[in-house]
Amino acid sequence: MDETSRTRESVRVYVDSAEQRDWQRFSDLLADDVVYEMPQTRERIRGRSAFLQFNREYPGDWHLEVRRIVADGRHAAAWIDARVGAEHQDACVWFEFSDDGLIIRIVDYWPEPYDPPSGREHLVDRW
Repeated sequence: MDETSRTRESVRVYVDSAEQRDWQRFSDLLADDVVYEMPQTRERIRGRSAFLQFNREYPGDWHLEVRRIVADGRHAAAWIDARVGAEHQDACVWFEFSDDGLIIRIVDYWPEPYDPPSGREHLVDRW
């Protein structure tokens, strides 16, 4: 499997393992020093442990489904249908991978800016 195919497959597994709440499989994809950013809320999460906790504690009955993945070498973008209850939102998620195939950076774009919910200030930096 070439690098681009591995990158595409890792993104598919990332979304699938989050949807299945398979946190070990999810964690195995991430570098220890992964950085996750949401520009609309100006939040940044640093490190695998904090990012796992962020996802485990995310409120609501949320679900993710890949609409499309585009990959090129160590970079990929995914168009994701995100659902919380009956509400659907499209997200565009950008990924960067290390030389050894782990995710080192994720930038998650949502359709509109919003204020983050309270209770996760201990996990994020605001910018």
